[in-house]
Amino acid sequence: MCGIIGYVGARPCKELVLTGLEHLEYRGYDSAGLVLADAAGLERARAVGPVAALREAAAGLQGTATVGMGHTRWATHGGVEERNAHPFLSEDGRFAVLMNGIFENYVELRAEVAEHGHELSSDTDTEALVHLLEEAYDGDLAQTVRRLYPRLEGHFAFLAICLDEPDRIVGARLAWPPLVVGRGEGETFLASFTPAFLEETRSIQVVDEGEVVIATAAGVEFRAVDDWSVREHPVEQADESLEVAAKGGYETFMLKEIHEQPTAVADTIAERFHHGELHLDGIGLTDDELREINRVLVVGCGTALHAGLAGRYLIEEWAGVATEADVASEWRYRNGVFDPRTLVLAISQSGETADTLAAMQIAKERGARVVAITNIMGSAIARAADGVLYTRAGLEIGVAATKTFTSQVTLMTLLALHLGAVRGTLSPDEVASIGEELSALPELIQRELDDEAMDRQLDLLADRFAHDRFFLYLGRHLGLPICQEGALKLKEISYIPTDAYAAGEMKHGPIALLGEDTPVVAVATDSHVFEKMASNLEEVRARGAHVIAVATEGNTQIERHAEHVIRIPATRPELQPILAVVPLQILAYKIAGRLGLDVDRPRNLAKTVTVE
Repeated sequence: MCGIIGYVGARPCKELVLTGLEHLEYRGYDSAGLVLADAAGLERARAVGPVAALREAAAGLQGTATVGMGHTRWATHGGVEERNAHPFLSEDGRFAVLMNGIFENYVELRAEVAEHGHELSSDTDTEALVHLLEEAYDGDLAQTVRRLYPRLEGHFAFLAICLDEPDRIVGARLAWPPLVVGRGEGETFLASFTPAFLEETRSIQVVDEGEVVIATAAGVEFRAVDDWSVREHPVEQADESLEVAAKGGYETFMLKEIHEQPTAVADTIAERFHHGELHLDGIGLTDDELREINRVLVVGCGTALHAGLAGRYLIEEWAGVATEADVASEWRYRNGVFDPRTLVLAISQSGETADTLAAMQIAKERGARVVAITNIMGSAIARAADGVLYTRAGLEIGVAATKTFTSQVTLMTLLALHLGAVRGTLSPDEVASIGEELSALPELIQRELDDEAMDRQLDLLADRFAHDRFFLYLGRHLGLPICQEGALKLKEISYIPTDAYAAGEMKHGPIALLGEDTPVVAVATDSHVFEKMASNLEEVRARGAHVIAVATEGNTQIERHAEHVIRIPATRPELQPILAVVPLQILAYKIAGRLGLDVDRPRNLAKTVTVE
């Protein structure tokens, strides 16, 4: 996730671009850059850190240019360095490009332009595009973008400038990343979200997927990539405040981030599984070293631990390696036994979680190899690990983790696949088959989010149970960590006492908590433990409790065991957790809403826990 803005008009635009980037900084603050275009050429400034650092870097740029664009970055491809900051310029200085999104085939694109003699100055996917434009340009930037568009695989929204056509900015969009036009008097804005220009104009148009947009001071033209027909888009009036606009039209950041999960999961997969092949760089261990691993330990806290628990099942199932998952704050005080054949996975969204950092440092001191899984490039955990695998969820503002959890589980799934492939416990055909289903998950998550019937059902459940004072969550196998995460979401933002248990353990104590009307949320998706789970639900129903089951589409048995059934799209059992958690996030959100609570800022909680 990144923030982009472009301006073409009559006003000097450096300050307009910088101000727009400040309003988009919630979308990424690793680095920022801008480019200004006039008859004298292209001027660029870039800086690591927040937009304030870019302001300083841009202080020496002339202030008369009336065409410009800027970018605030959340790093995906390439570390947090100035050379990886957007925008990128062509070697002849005529073209500038910046992008929000990912080119999944960037390895091939970079190799192609390198073979053609272009010197790549960054590690990013986006830089390849500026060299492709330079090569393919025929005097019409929009047509050049159109010809290149089918070669760009992934999901993106990008903007481009060419000095040969200095009166325009050309953009294009594919899949999820948004691109919005702001219409002013004699000026046009382009941005990833309306906050970038809301102080200047509230007249907006939305660029659709598969379109090229041509922005000039006089107006804007939308063209379909396939047949180059002109598309008409109504001009709408945005009347929301800057804070509301920053939420992309959603009432809270948490809800926005729930709806960003298709993009977050797709970005995390991206080129790591592409055209049937798995490539997982960054582990820091060779294939021979991975084959020698005889034990895996996952450490984390809260949501990160739940992602690790899900990964534990997959590593054992696909790679055949004994795997544990433990609370970092407890494990760091145990006398853990390690040797160089132990692989420790340290999971932390922020990369700064104090207990997780301490646990991984102890593991390294005792001879283990440590791989970090984090969302933040350059974080303390990333710097201390032998290898780093980055989720690509983008900035998460809501305290209750949503898209970072599904991204973590996705990355653990990729790692389990990689271990299985390297160790020979999965055949290439099995890796390809599982990878294809994993790559389909973003569309299935989107189906859930677009499912109006599910949304109405969750509304009814929130109305019915919001004022109950205890919830029990039950699951088995991979359903258990999803129940733990669902229960955590509910207690974090609704303050309702909630417990999550392995369903088979219920009769060893928690069943005493059940009474008439107790809501029991169960993850009962299709798997080899479904019949066992169904038996446990009968025990619950016999005590008069209300069963709310998350189940797989097409399962005709679950209605006999649950009063309320929330159905999720079907996929292989090992991948169902990523789909099953989504309705649990939304249920918690709706219940907290019924109670009038601030879900973005739950009491007593912080986004990053940097103290013990």
